[in-house]
Amino acid sequence: MGEPAQMLQRLAGPANFRGLVANSNTRRPRWPLAERTANSPSLSPRPATPELLSPGGRIRGPPPAPSTQPEYRDIHWVSLYQIHLSNQPEVHGPEKAPEKQLDEKTLERKLRKNQKAKEKEEKRLKAKQKEAAMLQAQPALDVLKKVEKKHRGKAVEDENPEDFIDQDTPNGQKKLLAPLMANQYCPSTVEKSWYAWWESSGYFRADSASTKPPFVIVMPPPNVTGALHIGHALTVAIEDAMIRWRRMSGYNALWVPGVDHAGIATQVVVEKKLMRERNLTRHEIGPDNFVCEVLKWKERYGGTILNQLHRLGASLDWSREAFTMDEQRSNAVTEAFVRLHKEGLIYRDNRLVNWDCTLLTSISEIEVDHIDLKEETMLKIPGYATPVQFGVLISFAYPLEEGLGEIVVATTRIETMLGDTAIAVHPEDKRYMHLHGRYAVHPFNGRKLKIICDAEIVDPSFGTGAVKIAPAHDPNDFEVGRRNNLQFINILTDDGKINSNGGAQFEGMPRFTARICIIEALKAKGLYKGAKNTETSLGICSRTNDIVEPMIKYPQWFVNCNTMAKVALDAVRSKKIEIIPPQYEQDWYRWLENIRDWCVSRQHWWGHRVPAWYVTLEDDQEKTLGSDNDRWIVAKSESAASVEAQKSYPGQKFILNQDPDVLDTWFSSALFPLAVLGWPDDTADLRSFYPTSVLETGLDILFCWVARMVMMGTQLGGDVPFQKVYLHPIVCDTHGRKMCKSLGNVIDPLEVINGMTLEGLVKRLEEGNLDPDELNLERKLKDYPDGIAECGFISFFQSVRINLDIKRVVGYRQWCNKLWNAIRFAMGKLGVHYSPPVTVGVSIMPPICKWILSALNKATGKTVTSLEAYKFSDATSAIYSWWQYQLCDVFIEAIKPYFFNEPQEFESARVASRDTLWVCLETGLRLLHPFMPYITEELWQHLPQPKYSCRQDSIMISEYPSLVEEWTNDNLENEMDIVLDTVNKIRSLKTRTERKERRPAFALCRSQDVTATIQCHQSLIILTENDETPADCAIAVVNKDLSVYLKLQGAINAEAEREKLRKKRDGIQKLHHAVTHMMDASGYREKAPQSVQEGDMRKHTALLRELELGDKPIFKGRDIMKHEENQKLLGARMKLKKNSLLTTRSVG
Repeated sequence: MGEPAQMLQRLAGPANFRGLVANSNTRRPRWPLAERTANSPSLSPRPATPELLSPGGRIRGPPPAPSTQPEYRDIHWVSLYQIHLSNQPEVHGPEKAPEKQLDEKTLERKLRKNQKAKEKEEKRLKAKQKEAAMLQAQPALDVLKKVEKKHRGKAVEDENPEDFIDQDTPNGQKKLLAPLMANQYCPSTVEKSWYAWWESSGYFRADSASTKPPFVIVMPPPNVTGALHIGHALTVAIEDAMIRWRRMSGYNALWVPGVDHAGIATQVVVEKKLMRERNLTRHEIGPDNFVCEVLKWKERYGGTILNQLHRLGASLDWSREAFTMDEQRSNAVTEAFVRLHKEGLIYRDNRLVNWDCTLLTSISEIEVDHIDLKEETMLKIPGYATPVQFGVLISFAYPLEEGLGEIVVATTRIETMLGDTAIAVHPEDKRYMHLHGRYAVHPFNGRKLKIICDAEIVDPSFGTGAVKIAPAHDPNDFEVGRRNNLQFINILTDDGKINSNGGAQFEGMPRFTARICIIEALKAKGLYKGAKNTETSLGICSRTNDIVEPMIKYPQWFVNCNTMAKVALDAVRSKKIEIIPPQYEQDWYRWLENIRDWCVSRQHWWGHRVPAWYVTLEDDQEKTLGSDNDRWIVAKSESAASVEAQKSYPGQKFILNQDPDVLDTWFSSALFPLAVLGWPDDTADLRSFYPTSVLETGLDILFCWVARMVMMGTQLGGDVPFQKVYLHPIVCDTHGRKMCKSLGNVIDPLEVINGMTLEGLVKRLEEGNLDPDELNLERKLKDYPDGIAECGFISFFQSVRINLDIKRVVGYRQWCNKLWNAIRFAMGKLGVHYSPPVTVGVSIMPPICKWILSALNKATGKTVTSLEAYKFSDATSAIYSWWQYQLCDVFIEAIKPYFFNEPQEFESARVASRDTLWVCLETGLRLLHPFMPYITEELWQHLPQPKYSCRQDSIMISEYPSLVEEWTNDNLENEMDIVLDTVNKIRSLKTRTERKERRPAFALCRSQDVTATIQCHQSLIILTENDETPADCAIAVVNKDLSVYLKLQGAINAEAEREKLRKKRDGIQKLHHAVTHMMDASGYREKAPQSVQEGDMRKHTALLRELELGDKPIFKGRDIMKHEENQKLLGARMKLKKNSLLTTRSVG
């Protein structure tokens, strides 16, 4: 007989185990609602007396009379006695005085009322009799449970409310906990005071002189454009888990906080605010006043961000807080620019940039969102009253000189033909060989367009094989212009109108209005050849929703990235930097191998001024700023620039003018890992903590930020800035859309922590910084019809993929009640005088204690392994599964009989269970702490501590759990798995029946080991392979050696069961179609890792097998599920839920 089987039989008794297995509709006993007070003599409910319990555990005879001074533990038996009295004859009091004579109507109403009262009383008495009968038939533990539930409200009323209220704690001091735990978990109460105490105690600070191994994370600095959103909460949760885990594991853990000035983004929101509140533009108030407005905004929202980070529990080292425009970081930016310029890596030139005609500045690639259009699409563009047409390929002809005919070209941007300076053909295209070196004539200005040969840009099989070239307005055309020494003609003004280069006929027209006029003009000349739908990609500014225009502006500052990009490539190839997940390494290689020089100058007012001064000599004829690139002096300050100017122009008078442009925000951000540690100074932090350990960030900024940090770190810091890059998914809304302020789907994490009414969500949107046409209240009303319930910080850690459904988040918050109640149960059973052991001896423990410690050991190993591999969802799943399904659902339920019965024979088991429970809870809380810091600290502080041990003052600086070799017991776990799987399978069959009475259950065992484990269950009829399988049974396959049967005759509706299975089959078919569609998608076999493809193929095969099995009959006459073929069918279907979840995750 296996140990788990013996243990369950000993603990629960034959009757109770039968109730657990056969009568699975009976609920398991709940944990006691309230524990005893400190001065109560006992912590357990009074056990059933021998007079009340039959040998089988049944209630018999009347309960004893209640004590004249009943204690709280006696409430169960007082209640039983009251139920017993309800069946006794009614005792009448003294005769009442005759009542006043009633009129007929009043008498009729009173009679009806009395009749209803009588019916109600009869109904009540009938219910009482039924309840009493049920009590006679239930095990003693079920009686305790039902009566305790009935009187739960009364028990709460009898408690002293002040015992459950935490005292006010002075700021920064350790939280003063209430004597007793509250009945339910309350996030706002639990999370109060702990953070201030952690911070004031110095637990967040790292020591640069420490001999511990360093573990360093630099938090991606959130933009000061506004409050944090739910995506930032994911970043904070992941990074805080890493830091807390490493801190508990003995590392000198440093997590550096910071805020980014976010040049363009912040300027845009402040401009909107000015226009909305004061109806002013930035140009009307001037640069200095505008910068003052931005600084006010920074002070307001910088404080908001810091408050949010505190509420999220982020264990950041606030003594090292940084702002990208503070003095230290500004010095680093200037130093970097000057050094790179001296090394020849920064230069000034006329090159193509991404230009935003609304912001009137060049923008970086990260500000450009690319959308793919499949056909003609009308889009709303800022500054245009009506939508603009895109996704159309327009063909037109250029007349050839000397009357040689015409050459047809096509474009999706017809307005750029005003800037065409050539037509390219393939050198081997026979159709145009006779035109090589000849010219076409521009129909509107007479400009000659040379017909050039270029094999790189022209595909002779596409379209007409001739390509118009506008070098100043297309990246590919720009390179053609460079290769062929073409003229670069910009035809747009800064605000997107046609300039004088476009000709008097179109000058001053908005670019998309000019499209229509150009087409009409071409038609008038007979050169228009038609239009058709086409696939195209549009670049749209994420800040303004304007179409980004590639064009050449006045000279800009550029960083030559070629050399630094090669170093960044080698760093990943040599594994000096590890990218997690590794599939993004190919994207890294592809982007850096095709990198272009980086334009770092921006034409706006908020940011780091370019540290360059233009020298204007007194006798210069040309006074235009920047007209001569050789006159620029790059220096750390104006005084330093003056010294350099005197050397270059000795004896001449000059004026210095600093470049009005500012640097790209990503330039200062690229220096962040260096700058926050004190670079360019040789600081102790820089020597101790650089390079950092890991960068955790979103995939969307892999290139614009991560790659540039690697380039800058290796060039200026002499080493890579971090050793690992962990890329988390992007948080989307319920509908799979990226959260964006302009969509109105952004959620403030504090709205999830504190809760928010629907009215509050709408008001926050309406009072925000959105344009009226950006508000999306209708979607908000649909997504959050009841607002957001209070969830607390812990709710973020259950939502891993990341289409955020707030209802699921609220559901996960409820799990904290499970933790809360587990500790409340333990506090009641451990007792106020309990002193935990320093160590526990496993050898003399009951099997259930050995099993739970072995399971805890396995969960610990899985958690640590997953954390080391940056598989955070696996780590949280391992912890959650142990707490939920092993500790709470099995162990705590199994040991309750030890505490509900006081015979001396249980004393040793009771002591062992008490010690094991404490070890499990204390270790489990430490295991969980990195993910749920607030509630674990609160519960850990409630647990008693060993008298003769040096326990830390806080859980966050306690040692993280590690494997304990003597706890591992694989054989016991395997046997226990069989027992639990058997119980679960029978329960799953039981839930399919329509009746609640007990039914015979059978176990077909195919091996001696399984038989030895199962045969002790008196409620199961053991069968061997030689026995005939029973008819009219449902079957569930536990494993290859064990199947269970449950008698179903008369308990199941066969037609209804067939309908259920038909619906399940439809679900499997949909999943199979989704996996097939995913595997057939273009690029799947080239891009998906081999391991993913193999996993998808296994799922595809399993689903196909499910469908094949589903086509076979389920019921045959009276022999339900009798044949082996149908046994396999049901066994496969019992795994349907698991397979479906795995497949859905893969498809997602």
